[in-house]
Amino acid sequence: MLTFVKVFPKNAKTYNFAPISTMLRNIILQILQFVYQPFSKLMPFQTFRYLACGGGNTALDILLYYVFYNFVLHQNMVHFGLFDMGAPIAALFMSMAITFPTGFLLSKYVVFSESNLRGRVQLFRYFVLVGICILLNYVLMKIFVEHFHFYPTIGKICTTALVVIFSYLTQKKFTFKVKQQA
Repeated sequence: MLTFVKVFPKNAKTYNFAPISTMLRNIILQILQFVYQPFSKLMPFQTFRYLACGGGNTALDILLYYVFYNFVLHQNMVHFGLFDMGAPIAALFMSMAITFPTGFLLSKYVVFSESNLRGRVQLFRYFVLVGICILLNYVLMKIFVEHFHFYPTIGKICTTALVVIFSYLTQKKFTFKVKQQA
């Protein structure tokens, strides 16, 4: 016989994390505002926030990838019963499991905080955008390296520049757009 246990009894305390997230957002914005001063003549603050948050999240992704690949997986294949996954791809998914939410939260609350779209709409659009960016990375690397015969590192630099521009414009105009009020 199955019995269900109440996980949250009626007298259980509930926690509101809004003050913590607001405090973190304000700290990040103050740091970015301070660092932004030398760049203020080169770009708007929102573009700087995007580059700083995206760059920080990318650095975190690379660090996590390195740690997962070398120290968690020990560069060994992962076995899932019916199929095996190489360590490079497994480490990619593991790092993305952390940097996808951090990237979304930074974009939502620090970079494009003026968006008035519902959070679940933003999250779905962000998920779609990340998928498109992964596909764009693959296609552009194939084009630059295999068809234009660019050195792979130069191809990656060109690919990254194009994907970053596409991602910024798509996030600004679609994922986190400001809906006009009637």
